[in-house]
Amino acid sequence: MKFSDDIEKLLPLGYIFLVIMGILKDSFFYYQLGINILKYSTIMDILMSPIAEFTSNPIILTAIILLFGLHYYLPSLLLKYNNIKFIQKAFELKPTEGLSINETKSYFNSIAIKSLAIFLCSFFLGYGVAGGYFTSKKIKNDKIKYNYKLNYNSGESEEIYLINTNSLYYFYISKGSKTIEIAPLASIKNIELTDNKMLGLNSIK
Repeated sequence: MKFSDDIEKLLPLGYIFLVIMGILKDSFFYYQLGINILKYSTIMDILMSPIAEFTSNPIILTAIILLFGLHYYLPSLLLKYNNIKFIQKAFELKPTEGLSINETKSYFNSIAIKSLAIFLCSFFLGYGVAGGYFTSKKIKNDKIKYNYKLNYNSGESEEIYLINTNSLYYFYISKGSKTIEIAPLASIKNIELTDNKMLGLNSIK
């Protein structure tokens, strides 16, 4: 049995797993900011959450691609190097003597899938808990940077620290306030990035 065969069988369940991880990540992140994110999310936000997270940063995207690539070839690597004690301890491998070649491959496939699930679970939950904690801490200690300008349909504008967005809302803090505000996208004309460093430009003197 090839690893690709197992992937095809588990692909629907795998995406459901990623969606659940995305929900937990967002829930842990926004809970620490006092927001029940599910009340402000659409079904599309929930379904696209894993993909949005993976593509939010080039470094994260590269790491995820490498992670999936490594685990795709992991069964064949385990089959080749399973006699090494470090490999046995790292993946908690059981003896495969007495198993047929197909049973051995299937066993290593399951180890690879389990390892990938653990890595992804650690990524999403760690990202959510740590991200929410450090964001809330920055807000409390007033160490946030107001690097966006929000322009309303009414003609009013204000400098903000943008926490995040989804398909319906902006989550932000206005300059001079520590209260998190939630504004519908329909009420916003546009948003401007005002931090020259983030834009890669030199400030004009």
